[in-house]
Amino acid sequence: MLTIQNDIKDNRLKNVYLLYGEERYLVLQYRDKLLNAMGATGDEMNFSRFEGNGISAGEVIDLAETLPFFADYRTILIVNSKWFKTANEYFCDFMKKAPETTRFIFVEEEVDRRNKLYKLVNEKGRAVEFKTQNEQILRKWILGRVGKENKQITSAAMELFLEKTGTDMNNIATELEKLFCYTADRSEIHEGDVEAVVTKRMGNHIFDMISAIGQRQQARALNLYYELLAQKEPPMKILSLLARQFNSLLEIKELRKKGYDSRGIDSCHCRCSYL
Repeated sequence: MLTIQNDIKDNRLKNVYLLYGEERYLVLQYRDKLLNAMGATGDEMNFSRFEGNGISAGEVIDLAETLPFFADYRTILIVNSKWFKTANEYFCDFMKKAPETTRFIFVEEEVDRRNKLYKLVNEKGRAVEFKTQNEQILRKWILGRVGKENKQITSAAMELFLEKTGTDMNNIATELEKLFCYTADRSEIHEGDVEAVVTKRMGNHIFDMISAIGQRQQARALNLYYELLAQKEPPMKILSLLARQFNSLLEIKELRKKGYDSRGIDSCHCRCSYL
């Protein structure tokens, strides 16, 4: 992230960027920052967007080789091409000699770092992964957003807020906007405000349901189920997530029986999750 910020600040933009990772909020934020820095926003003559795994490499190359119209650069945004999972040799060969007057921004959900195109982008420009942020970073980010609204949030309210929202920054941003609107006439956000307007994420409800079922708290488990239905969550999706969590618990129980310690369980459980 800092590398991109520095590129923009110093006006020394690379000709190709690859943005990917679990934290989609940051991926999209930095996509927009790069597009603005490249002057692509609103420039219909020199900006093009391609999306999906059916993108024609030939069409992209033809466009990339076209000189920009009354501008220094042409910008091409390519979204979810899958070219960083399955090699596109034709496009890789082109990228080795791509014209300096064309800039590329790739936005991908998944990449393989062994991929030929990934290595080319990393060599010629920047490949930046946006990982899920830890709680410490999220707290600073939230406090920054709250401060910009000339507000403060109590420690208890912050704890409850993160408990409800989880670590997804897009979800956090949405819930913060709701809080700001709800407390428009006040400068401090309290627990009651969070309780009143912040929606608890489905994943948290699932964990609470499992806990309630395990403790034979039927009424609480049913209340949580009805809350999920009120949030328009499909019943089969709820059942699927419950089954997945119970399967995970059973896997962990079996690994403990076999004598695995916590580190060994984490390793084996992660491998099982991808099977």
